Amino acid sequence: IFPTNSGNKEITWMMLEAGAETDVVNSVGRTAAQMAAFVGQHDCVTVINNFFPRERLDYYTKPQGLDKEPKLPVKLAGPLHKIITTTNMHPVKIVLLVKENPLLAEVEALQKCYRVLDLICEKCMKQKDMNEVLAMKMHYISCIFQKCITFLKEREDKLDGFIKSLLKGREKDGFPVYQEKLIRESIRKFPYCEATLLQQLVRSIAPVEI
Repeated sequence: IFPTNSGNKEITWMMLEAGAETDVVNSVGRTAAQMAAFVGQHDCVTVINNFFPRERLDYYTKPQGLDKEPKLPVKLAGPLHKIITTTNMHPVKIVLLVKENPLLAEVEALQKCYRVLDLICEKCMKQKDMNEVLAMKMHYISCIFQKCITFLKEREDKLDGFIKSLLKGREKDGFPVYQEKLIRESIRKFPYCEATLLQQLVRSIAPVEI
C-alpha cells in the first residue's frame, strides 16, 4: 500500500527504493499511481511515473552475452541514474546535471550513456507491460545527451554554449526558439510511431506554430 492518499512523496520514494511494486492493483483494480491521481496527489503520481530502479540500470554495468565489456561503466551508473529519476525535465536542468559531474561531461561518457538510454527505451516499448511514458523520457534525455556531444565537440564554450542557446529568447517576445525546436525534434525522432503518447503529442504540437 502506497502513502499516495496522504501526498507524502518522500515516503512514496522511500517505498519505491525499498522495492515496492508500482503495477500491483488494489481491490478496485487501481494501481498506486491511479489512486494518487484519483485523489489529486499529483506529486506522488510524478514520483511513481519517474521512478526507475537502480538495479535495472546496473544491469548494463555487467557484460551481457558475448560482450567482453559492459555497455555502461560502473562509475557512470550513479550520475546517470540521478538524471533518469529527476522529475524536472527542463532541458537546461538536464544539461546542468551533466555539467556538474566531470565523469559525465565528456564525449565518450555521454556516448555510452545515450546508447544505454536507447536500449532502455526499446525495452520499455517491447516489454509485456509497455511503458510509453518512461520510453519517451529515456529517448528525450538521450536526444539532449547527443546534443551535448555536438557542443562539446564543436564549440569552444562547450556546455555553457548549449545552455545559452537554450535560454536565448528571440528579440520580439523573448520566446526560446532553440529550446522549442530541440524538444520538437526529440518528439519527431521517437522511433515508435505506433505509440499512443507520441500520437497525442504530435496532435497537440502540430497545429502550433513556433
